[in-house]
Order: sequence, then structure tokens, then C-alpha cells
Amino acid sequence: MGGFLMSPSSPAGKWIGFVTAVWVQAIAGNNYTFSNYSDALKSLMALTQLQLNNLSVAKDVGKAFGLLAGLASDRISTPVLLLIGSIEGIIGYGVQWLIVSQRIQPLPYWQMCIFLCMGGNSTTWMNTAILVTCIRNFRKNRGPVTGILKGYLGLSSAIFTDICTALFNNDPALFLLMLTVVPFIVCLTAIVFLREVPPSSTAAEEKTESQYFNIFNAVAVIIAVYLLIFDITGEHGTTLSRAFCIVLLILLASPIAVPAYLAVQTLIRSDLETLDVEATAKTVTEVTEPLLVAEETVTEADIVTEEVKEVVEKRPPVIGEEHTVVEALKTVDFWILFVSFLCGVGTGLAVQNNMAQMGLAVGYADVSIFISLTSICGFFGRIGSGSISEYFMKKAGTPRPVWNAASQILMAVGYILMAIAMPGSLYIGAIVVGICYGVRLAITVPTTSEMFGLKYYGLMYNIIILNLPLGSFLFSGLLAGYLYDAEATPTAGGGNTCIGAHCYRLVFTVMAIVCVVGFVLDVWLAIRTKALYSKIYTNRKSKKSMAVSNGH
Repeated sequence: MGGFLMSPSSPAGKWIGFVTAVWVQAIAGNNYTFSNYSDALKSLMALTQLQLNNLSVAKDVGKAFGLLAGLASDRISTPVLLLIGSIEGIIGYGVQWLIVSQRIQPLPYWQMCIFLCMGGNSTTWMNTAILVTCIRNFRKNRGPVTGILKGYLGLSSAIFTDICTALFNNDPALFLLMLTVVPFIVCLTAIVFLREVPPSSTAAEEKTESQYFNIFNAVAVIIAVYLLIFDITGEHGTTLSRAFCIVLLILLASPIAVPAYLAVQTLIRSDLETLDVEATAKTVTEVTEPLLVAEETVTEADIVTEEVKEVVEKRPPVIGEEHTVVEALKTVDFWILFVSFLCGVGTGLAVQNNMAQMGLAVGYADVSIFISLTSICGFFGRIGSGSISEYFMKKAGTPRPVWNAASQILMAVGYILMAIAMPGSLYIGAIVVGICYGVRLAITVPTTSEMFGLKYYGLMYNIIILNLPLGSFLFSGLLAGYLYDAEATPTAGGGNTCIGAHCYRLVFTVMAIVCVVGFVLDVWLAIRTKALYSKIYTNRKSKKSMAVSNGH
């Protein structure tokens, strides 16, 4: 009985798989923590800002090899995907830890690029396994699922940063040790419990799922607020810091209450359910036998129907139907989505990768608060946009790209404020960029599946996120790197530095213009997909009406 209660196909098993997926996402945002140890790498390796930025690009280039994870997602199981990612993470971040802790001498620059690339690629295996499996398991609630998973991913860097601050006083070597060990341990739980299972098939099951997702949302918001309070309350003593970490771990573990509750419910009702199953099995046997005989008769109408079906199958799919990767790449809609995503996440990554230097340029010696702010606000952007876009899509058929457009124009405003460099503008910029970056990630994931289907979703998702390394190269490696070095002065031991608002002013101005371009593209996509979302809205409304009428 215990094995049945926690089998992947049981209600409790399905939800414990989702809980472990949440845990994996909560530790899979290590790519966004580069600013926490970039200064240590810069000083140990005597790098210029351009060289340091290119190391961060190498980290993000690892995501380009996420295409391998996408191809593998349809051929190998979820546990194997997670195992590959966790082992690759141990190697990639483990070598960085050995160097920053000075256990070994710094490696040649090209070798460092390879290990940072491995660290970056490790998360693509984890994210692909988690997103593909969970969206297929909960396909009727794609918005909330994506929002929750991407929300915890957004909190990941804040979780790592705050734990390191509380326990290790921001020691970059110990920080990298956490990035090396913790993801591997957490992935082991998902390897055991997360499997692809049949999605909900009735309106009642869909409604129950939505209620449980509300619990996950509430817990996530509590964690985000808790982290934010820790960040803004200044210095903490040793005892208080340890207490903070204990409470944080309890909060992260608390979603396990959902599958535990379902397991207890199932156990209590098991005897009654057994009787129901026996009665149902008998009825099905009696009813099914004549139907099987009837199905053997092939009529002329059946032949005509099959011929019509063959003709329909030969036409190219339209938006909203299942596409192969090649068919999707031939559509204008795919490239509008791709380029608009580049405008948002590419510029957002440039800020996250350069946050340490941006803070130092305007006089902040400790930039951990900005890293945490970006992470926490990214969480609110992800989790809020997932639920809000789902609500308005169900209530009014509002196209999801509308929310991408809103985030893009808001991000442009944030960059303008950072370019002006008024007192406190870096705080405002970190908040705005975090929220809007989170919105883009959370909205684009379900939008891709709704436009092109779920059959090849794993590969399409990894094609879309090619924008992460591409955007990092264009906006962080080239734009921010070259313009910073043009303003910087050389330092005695090698490398360079720049102090003053002028260091990044032109960078922010260019990125604001890019975001305006992204806004135009998102509005265009919203117009082009209006018919698709109206159809989704109509279908859901009619199914709901039928369920209500059947209930009466």
C-alpha cells in the first residue's frame, strides 16, 4: 500500500514529484550568481573587464549546448537528464572552487572558459527535465506551473547569496563550494520521485490542481518576503544568521505537506476506493464487450473519414497545432518570439553579469543586496506573470505576449533611470530589471508550448533559450565589456577599473533602445496570436459549460 501511495501515477506521487521539481529549481539558478565571485576571479587571474565579461559569456554559452538536452528529452528519461546535469555541475563549479580557494593555480584562460561553460550547461539539463516533465504532467495549468518553477529559479541566487552571507560572510570560495555540492544532492531527490504521468482529465481535477498551486504560490511568496526582510535589515549576529538559515530550510521543505496530505487522504479512503474499483471493473467489462465487436465493422463512412484525415494531415500546421522543429522555424511568429525574447533577456543578463562592477562604479562596496534584489524581484515577476496571464487568458482570451510587451517597456524605463544615475537609481533599476526579466522567462515558456505544441517542446525550449548565451555575448561580452574598458583606467597588478556614473551610461542607453524594439515585436506577436488565444478561451469556456450542464 505504501508503494502505491507514493507511486508516480498516484496523486501523492504526482505531487511529490512536483515538490522535488520545485527544489531543483530553487538551486538551479547558480548561473545568475556570477557577480558573487567574479571579483575573486578577476583579481586572481588579473583580468580586464572585457576578459571577465567573456568568462561570463562562456558560462552562458553553456546554455547553447542545451540543445543536446532538448534532443535527449524525447529519448531518455527524466532521472537520466537530471543525473547528467548534476554531474556536469560538480565538474564545472568544482574546478572554479579549487581555483578561488587557491587549492590549485589558476588555469589558462581558455580552460577556464570550458569549465564555466560546463557549469552553465549543467542547469540546462536540470531545467529541461523539470519543465518538460511538469508541463506535460500539468498541461491544463501551464501558466501557474511555469510561474512557480521559474519563480523558484529566480529565488535561487538570493537563496545561495543569503545563506552564504549568513553562514560564510560572503566568502567566494565557500559560495562556489555550495554551488558544487548542493545541486547534486537536491537532484538526487528528483531522480527518485519525478516521472512523467498522465495529466488531469476532468474539470474537477483541473480545479483541484489550481487550488494546490495556490498553496505553492503562497509558500513561495512567504519565502521571497522572508529573504527580502533578511536583505534589508542589515548586519546580523551569528546566532540570528543560523536561525535564519534553519527557518529558510523549513520553508523550502514545507511544500511536502501537499503530497503528505494526499497520501493520508488516500490511505483513509482506500477501502472505499477498492470497492468502487471492483464495481467499476465489473461494469466496464459488461459494457465493453459489445463495443469491441461493433468496432470491428468498417463502414464506407469510416473510409471517407480516414481519407479526409489524410488530406488534413498533409497541410502545414497553423499556430496552436503541433509543429515539428523545422515547421516552427519556418514561421514568422517563431522569429518574432525569438528576437523579442533576445531583447529582454539579453539586456537583463548584461545587468546581472555586471552587477558587481556597476555597484562599484557608483560607490557601493558591497553589491550582494543588488544581486538579491534582482533575484527576489525576478521571482515576483515570474510567479506573478504566470498566474496573472493564465487568469486573463481564461477570463478574456488575452494573448500572453501582451504581458511581455508591458515588461519590455518597463525595462526600458528602468535602464533610462540607471543611465541618469540619480541617488538610489541602482536600487530601482535592480528591482525593475529583476521583475521584467522574470516576466519574460515565465511568459515565454507557456507561450511557446501554446503556439507550437508539446510534442517537441523540449527541443524548442532549448532553441528559444539560445538567446541567453547570444544575449550575454552581444550585450554583456561586447557592449558592456568594450564600453566599460573604453572608460576604465589600468590598475597596477593588471586588469582595470572604472569609477563614476559615466562607466555604464552609454550601455544603459543602448539597452533601453533595444527594449523599445522588443516592445514593438511583442505587440506585433500579440496581434498575430489574438485568434489563437480567442480559440483557447472559447474552447475552455465551452468545456466548462458542458461540465456544469452535466453536473445538473
